[in-house]
Amino acid sequence: MPGQPPDGEPVPLDGRLPDSAAQRLGGSPFGVYVHVPFCVTRCGYCDFNTYTAAELGPGASRASYPGLAIEEIRMAGRLLAGRAGPVRTVFFGGGTPTLLPPEDLAAILRAIDAELGLAGDAEVTTEANPETVDEGVLARLRAVGFTRVSLGMQSSAPHVLKVLDRVHQPGRPERCVTWARAAGFGHVNLDLIYGTPGESDADWKLSLEHALAAGPDHISAYSLIVEDGTRLAARIRRGELPPPDDDVLADRYLMADEILAGAGLGWYEVSNWAVGGESACRHNLLYWTGGDWWGVGPGAHSHLGGTRWWNVRHPASYAGRLAAGRSPGRAREVLTDAQRMTERIMLTTRLASGCPVAWLSPAGQAAARQATADGLASSRALASGRVELTRTGRLLADAVIRGLTG
Repeated sequence: MPGQPPDGEPVPLDGRLPDSAAQRLGGSPFGVYVHVPFCVTRCGYCDFNTYTAAELGPGASRASYPGLAIEEIRMAGRLLAGRAGPVRTVFFGGGTPTLLPPEDLAAILRAIDAELGLAGDAEVTTEANPETVDEGVLARLRAVGFTRVSLGMQSSAPHVLKVLDRVHQPGRPERCVTWARAAGFGHVNLDLIYGTPGESDADWKLSLEHALAAGPDHISAYSLIVEDGTRLAARIRRGELPPPDDDVLADRYLMADEILAGAGLGWYEVSNWAVGGESACRHNLLYWTGGDWWGVGPGAHSHLGGTRWWNVRHPASYAGRLAAGRSPGRAREVLTDAQRMTERIMLTTRLASGCPVAWLSPAGQAAARQATADGLASSRALASGRVELTRTGRLLADAVIRGLTG
């Protein structure tokens, strides 16, 4: 999870939910996020809560982590007592979940089923760096219940991968897609990043073409964001690399949308394209449509019934809390109804299905009409009571959303 959370209020030692959240349990789809905070090396652009072996220090290890995650899942099972409903989606993210053996990931997944109840048609995703999986690993992941894999491709240009500090060889992600399909994965995503210093239009076009040729049913494409405190930010500050250019980022987005749409992938969220609705990431849709989820692991965030909390960030602190029988939650906030509605407007406006006009204040409805007049939202959709971004509107999504929530 990137960035630093707000201060919040203390989480009770036993992790119990406030009454307002407990009363809402079961009213929204429920998922589980499992954060695996380990990486072989730290990518220069990444500010996620991840640790290399040298950064872990005493009190934490890859070997002990599955048992700790299972202990938190058991805590969740005691607190929720089946009231949240079946787990419809599970997402292992990181970090690099596939640094753990498939059998360890399977043990965590079995605990989720035993303690929380896994729906029969649950979507179970793991992120994977291409260099950490091969034919055998992917076959084992599929055999233990994973239904979807998300591979970090980022680019097919060697010099772009070097700037990003990605260690896989060009072509490896595409081979991983082939191996995943052979293993029986029906859903495979490739993650791409555009706007890296030194990337040309031709580099980006080739990355898109290589990704499509591999045959995934889902592609995510994100603009490079230079986060404070990263090596990439330091290199740009020293003048070693130019910062990303907003106009270039916009052009690259339009290029992506045109090429992906031409290949049969439709956008369903500003940065995500899929081959039909069945290929959309159900776990991320749960986030974007106001669902509930329990976040397992160091720094993981959770949301249940209008209460949001986040765990202590360092794996050793996380281990210490669980060893003492305490919740690993560091702090939480109970959202007001107004805050929850604001967040729903912000998130659903980024979806192709759009945001209901009825959710907006009078000022927000006026902003919706102005966005439509400016060509940033669909006039057809507005006439039917929804705000749906046009392609140009997607480029200015943040500005449109500020107007809708103002």
